[in-house]
Amino acid sequence: MNRKKVKLTGKEKSELFGEGVVTVVLLLLLNLSILILINLAILNNQDLINGIWIIKQSISFGEGFHIYSWQNIFVGFMAITDLIVLYWRLIRRYHQMQMRHVISELHYIAEGNFDHRINFYVKTDLQKVIDSINSLVDSTVAAMQEERQIEQSKDDLVTNVSHDIRTPLTSIIGYLGLLRTGTVKSEEDAKKYIDIAYLKANQMKSLADDLYEYTTVRQSQTTMSMSELHVNSMLEQVAASFELEAEKKNIQLNVETTPADITMEADAEKMGRVFNNLVSNALKYGNGATNINLIATRKDVDKIVIRVENDGEPIPNDALTKIFERFYRVETSRSVETGGTGLGLAITQSIIELHHGKISVTSDEALTAFIIELPLKQEERED
Repeated sequence: MNRKKVKLTGKEKSELFGEGVVTVVLLLLLNLSILILINLAILNNQDLINGIWIIKQSISFGEGFHIYSWQNIFVGFMAITDLIVLYWRLIRRYHQMQMRHVISELHYIAEGNFDHRINFYVKTDLQKVIDSINSLVDSTVAAMQEERQIEQSKDDLVTNVSHDIRTPLTSIIGYLGLLRTGTVKSEEDAKKYIDIAYLKANQMKSLADDLYEYTTVRQSQTTMSMSELHVNSMLEQVAASFELEAEKKNIQLNVETTPADITMEADAEKMGRVFNNLVSNALKYGNGATNINLIATRKDVDKIVIRVENDGEPIPNDALTKIFERFYRVETSRSVETGGTGLGLAITQSIIELHHGKISVTSDEALTAFIIELPLKQEERED
C-alpha cells in the first residue's frame, strides 16, 4: 500500500494560517505588556536601576564595550520563546487536522467500504493508530469471509447429506413398497429387491458412520489410544489388505521404509483408517495407474514423512485446494458407484491433525502424492 502525507484542504490551510496570525498577535501583546510592566517597576524603584547598572559594569568586555541593554536581552529571549510557542500551536493544530482526516476515513470504512484502507503516513504516534485500524479492518474482513465460508459449508452439508440420504432411501422405500403390496410374484425377484434394499441401507449407515466419526474427530471428542507402531509392518499390512483388489486392476502395491526399523507413536486404529482411505482412493480414482507406492522416510531426528503415491490420472488443479473439504468430491455426480460420502479425506486430515501432523497433496502427469508429516513422539500439547 502506497502511503501518502495528509493533504490539507484550502479551508484547513486558511484555518492554520489564521491560527498563526492570532497566536503572533497575542504573543506580541503579551510581550509588550510584560515589557511595559517591567519598565514601570524599574522607573519607580531606584534600587533596581542601581542594580542593573552594577551588573552591566561587572560583565563589561573592555572599555566602551558593555552588554546590551536589558530590554534587548528580554526582547531576544521573548522572541525565541514566541517562536517555540507559535510552532507548538501550529503543529498541535496540524496534528488535530490529521486526526480529523483519519476519523473521516474510519467513518467511510464503517459505512461498509471494507475494501478501503487508511493509507496516510504521519510521523507521530498516530501512525500506530492508523496501522492498528488497518490491521483491525483486515482481521474483520477475514472473519467475515470465514463466516461466509462456514455458512456456505453448512448449506453444502445440508444439500449433500440430503442428496446422499434421499437417493438410497428412495430405492429402499420403492423396493419395500413392491414387497409390501405383493406386486413381486417370484421369490427370485423378491430376494433381489431385498438385497438391493439391504445394500442401500448399508450405504446410509456408512454415511451416518462417516458423519459421526468426522464430527467427533473435528470436535476432539474422540479418545486416542497411543502405542508404538512399527511403520513398515503397518504399511505392509495395509498393502496386503488391498492386494486382491489391486490385482484385479493390474496395479502393483509397493512399500518402502527408510530406515526399515523406524517406529512412531500413534493410534493404530486411526492411522489404519488414514492409509486405508488413501489407498482406497488411489485404487478408485487413479485411473490408468500401474503402481501405488507407500513410502516412509525419517525427516530430521523427530519426524517421519509418509507418501501415498499413484501414477494414474492427475487430480485437476481446481480440485487440489478443495480436496480435504468435507463432502467435496472430484467427480460432481455424487453417484455411489463412482464415489463415497466425500468425508474420507476430511476425516483423514482431522486424524493427522490430532496426531499434531499435517497432510498435503500434489498431482501432475507423473504422480499423484498425498504427503503426511508426523512427529515420531506424541508429546502433551496445549491447544
